[in-house]
Amino acid sequence: MSNKYYAHFVTAAEQARNSDEWCGVVELERPIEHRQGGARELRQLLARNFELDSKEIRILHWARLQ
Repeated sequence: MSNKYYAHFVTAAEQARNSDEWCGVVELERPIEHRQGGARELRQLLARNFELDSKEIRILHWARLQ
C-alpha cells in the first residue's frame, strides 16, 4: 500500500540565481514521520528525483494525505 503526501517546496541550484517553486503529491512505499526526520527524508528523496543536492531543496510545507 502506498503512502501519499502533499509537498510544497522550492528548488535552488547553487550556481543558479533563481529558484523554482513546486507543489504536488508524492507517493512513497513506506510512511515517513514528522517527528523522526521526515522532512529530511522527504528532502533527500526530492533531491534525488530532481538530481540536486539535498541542500538545494527547501520544503515549505508537507502533510500526509488520508
